[in-house]
Amino acid sequence: MSALETLYGYLPCVKVPRGGEKIYKDECIYCYDNPESEGGLFVCLKSYMGLCQLHVQKFYEKFPENPIYLHLKRTKIEISGAAGGGETDDPPAKKPTRLAIGVEGGFDVNEEGRYEIQEEIAIVVMPGYESFPYPSIEDTPVQIQLAIEGILKSSGADKQSAVEAWDGEVRQVSKHADKLEQLDNGVKVPPKGWKCSRCDLVENLWMNLTDGSIACGRRYFDGSGGNNHAVDHFRETGFPLAVKLGTITPTGADVYSYDEDEMVEDPHLARHLAHFGINMMSMEKTDKTMTELEIDINQRVGEWATIQESDKQLKPMYGPGYTGMKNMGNSCYLNSVMQVIFTLPDFRKRYFEEYDLILNRAPEEAPSDFTTQMAKVGYGLLSGTFSNPPEEEMAAAAAAPPAKKVQNGITPRMFKTLIGKGHTEFSTNRQQDAQEFFLHLINIIDRHSRGTFNPTVCLKYMAEERIQCVQSGKVRYKQRSDYLLSLPVPVELAENREELIVYETRKREKESKGEKMDPKELVRAKLSLQTCLDSWAEPESIQDFYSSALQARSVANKTTKFATFPEYLMVHLKKFTIGEDWVPKKLDVSMSIPDELDLEHLRGKGIQQGEEELPEGEEPPMEEPAEAEPEIDEGTVIQLSEMGFPTEACRKAVYYTSNCGAEAAMDWIMQHMEDPGLFLHVLLHVILLVKY
Repeated sequence: MSALETLYGYLPCVKVPRGGEKIYKDECIYCYDNPESEGGLFVCLKSYMGLCQLHVQKFYEKFPENPIYLHLKRTKIEISGAAGGGETDDPPAKKPTRLAIGVEGGFDVNEEGRYEIQEEIAIVVMPGYESFPYPSIEDTPVQIQLAIEGILKSSGADKQSAVEAWDGEVRQVSKHADKLEQLDNGVKVPPKGWKCSRCDLVENLWMNLTDGSIACGRRYFDGSGGNNHAVDHFRETGFPLAVKLGTITPTGADVYSYDEDEMVEDPHLARHLAHFGINMMSMEKTDKTMTELEIDINQRVGEWATIQESDKQLKPMYGPGYTGMKNMGNSCYLNSVMQVIFTLPDFRKRYFEEYDLILNRAPEEAPSDFTTQMAKVGYGLLSGTFSNPPEEEMAAAAAAPPAKKVQNGITPRMFKTLIGKGHTEFSTNRQQDAQEFFLHLINIIDRHSRGTFNPTVCLKYMAEERIQCVQSGKVRYKQRSDYLLSLPVPVELAENREELIVYETRKREKESKGEKMDPKELVRAKLSLQTCLDSWAEPESIQDFYSSALQARSVANKTTKFATFPEYLMVHLKKFTIGEDWVPKKLDVSMSIPDELDLEHLRGKGIQQGEEELPEGEEPPMEEPAEAEPEIDEGTVIQLSEMGFPTEACRKAVYYTSNCGAEAAMDWIMQHMEDPGLFLHVLLHVILLVKY
């Protein structure tokens, strides 16, 4: 039988893709092999599932209605002289000038050198792997041609959620630009010699385009940057747009919209600057743009790979359990959580040791099956298949070059797409919190483990809360389940407190003069995990407690202990707090973790002899706000929201504390975590959401 006759016999098994259909041509749906892997990738011409050489046979045996595949095989061929291993006439790699990937002037997506891509395409029929080169077959059936061309031209399912050529400099025109209000207040800004109107800083300055006020920018987590005075000005006035002084040139400048919370374009910038006496055409650049600052950070991230732990170069590890995960753009929260949970035996047992069993039970649409994708991540991290030393390292250790192409880490994009589906935060590429994602993951695993082995049980424990009414002396014991222990970080109990006081004093003195501390002089608070545990176990005062013994509100003390201990305790350190300037900040601390930790003194023992229980009785519901909308300080709401508390809870807290400030509102939230209706969305018992 001729090749043409053979292919005609499979036309009922071929489907021409329509616009918007997901085509998995970038990676195997069961593992992380791709068209550049040794066996290439086989894309089903009916279901569009992508399979590696190891899994295509199993897929066909499960779904024999899918016998015909497009085989994609790509080989990178290094261009002579591009490896950088010897003398070459090639120019050195250009330094990035744009915050972009895969575009001119941006970060290069190629690996180290330059490569040519050699691509082989064939039609393969199962079960015998009968192969027909494409497009060399004359008169290939039109339906098969259309299916193949549709697959080749598609962007692929992975790239529908991640664009390869990303340009971070593309900014939208601000919604405020056309009708920006500018006050006729007589303010005229000189072309140089600027200083923050609220402190002595003379760099990182922003001029508000409504009233011409000049203030310093945000303070960064490491203490550098400004003092947040430009942000404070926006919160006080609501004036939305500011331009970064020192970046103004005849071609443009950095403009930030506080209302839209992003860098924007202002097409009328020259007119807006002229209102305050600034001639845009005569200005020169004297400060780094935000793009240049971000490029510096991205380059430092690359340097971190070779300059780790205070100039100590560490030897990379390879093999099972030492597989890295590539960043997909703000995905460090996901990568870190997945790496941690797959060190636990129960998760290894469920998703790695039962990998073959899970694949045998997987549906045809495996990319949409949570258990299958968890097993795929487990196999990727623990099999060692995707954790091999670089070829040059292997070649140096052996007489002959390696026979098999190696891969460096995995990119769990298929898993990220699935676990974020339908979630307002995890479905985006924005930065997220690892603790929040961990609880989201636990919730989903628990939902998909009904009737089967549930690996999350090893993390589950019961907390015992003891609440004592101060006035009556009566007590109430409650138990709740949890999967994570959130500990406070009491900086005031730091072991090097005196050293910290001296450092902070020197830092304030320098900042008052417009100077910055040398990063080498940084002093971090030193704390032990035991100190954090002791602080967590301290009694907490509840000022607005309803006592069923008194039938009135009173003051109570609450202590929390462990009713049961988990097999593995997941700990979360609350590293965010509100500073003296009411701005949320991340604590920079050095934490001492002991090899052994005795928690026996934190074991709860229930009601004790001589204690009298508070009588049963429901607390009267919280009084709802009057129908007329109360005045709520939106600035305080924003501060609390930035710390991760749900907006609805923040608004209630500000209302019930009579706009007394962020600290009072945060205390109110902590005291009412158990109140019904406080939060709109709660996945598990208590979720303190913070942003990294």
